[in-house]
Amino acid sequence: MSAVKRFEVTYKRRLNSNMVWLKIYAPLVAKHAKPGQFIILRTDEYGERIPLTMAGHDSEEGTIDLIYAAVGRTTMLMDQLEVGDCFADIVGPLGKPTHMEGLKKVCVVGGGTGNALAYPLATGMKKHGIEVDMIEGFKTKELVILEDEFRAGVDNLYVVTDDGSYGEKAFTTDKLKQLIEAGNVYDEIVAVGPPMMMKFVCQIAQEHNIKCIASLTAYMIDGTGMCGGCRCNIGGEDKFVCVDGPEFDGSLVDWDELIKRSNYYKDQEAEDRAHVCRLTGGVRYHD
Repeated sequence: MSAVKRFEVTYKRRLNSNMVWLKIYAPLVAKHAKPGQFIILRTDEYGERIPLTMAGHDSEEGTIDLIYAAVGRTTMLMDQLEVGDCFADIVGPLGKPTHMEGLKKVCVVGGGTGNALAYPLATGMKKHGIEVDMIEGFKTKELVILEDEFRAGVDNLYVVTDDGSYGEKAFTTDKLKQLIEAGNVYDEIVAVGPPMMMKFVCQIAQEHNIKCIASLTAYMIDGTGMCGGCRCNIGGEDKFVCVDGPEFDGSLVDWDELIKRSNYYKDQEAEDRAHVCRLTGGVRYHD
């Protein structure tokens, strides 16, 4: 059996119509990775650099896990990779790991594709000895992912859908309020998902005097704070998601600015999605 190559895809699993789980051989990254951290990758030598939170890692196997939605140019190109193909390069682990010390009980709230990022946080906290309630929110049944994995990795899992086609018919914020009002005492709430959802989760936490941590995503290039692309306003100060985050006190985030910045490249991303099919045969992979 031939040796596994650096940055080789060793496992691929489709979770739903546009979400994929990959395992990639990256032993140096896996050796130092912790929950909450991310990597920056390129599919090929001509590709753009994009950040992705690691969904897990295995230091013995030397692999890292990535769960992503194939919605942008690079992730759609990633969707063409199969077991045995290789990424051009992967840099990491980057960012600060999830803070867990002193916590006894938390509620993790994931929205849509954000549940892929919530998975390593929630299960990592459980492994650390913290009691974890997990709220998974989706628009509809067809988009539900990682239900079995969450159920096996946390104390209590609550699946909600906007249209009621699966689990409970509710928004994540509705379920969070219900759990708090039922008497659950949380040391911390962790929000992972669309900025608008995280904004309202943090507001609910503030209303009940519970600390809320928001895991932010942002445009970034170098991952060292030099490009400034991931700049965000935290408590009136400029912070960088790549080196100061990705997790911040949600009560200090300028959500309006963050939402505005997150929509900045929407038109460009739509154009990339429309034309990515023309690139299907043009991807090059390194050995």
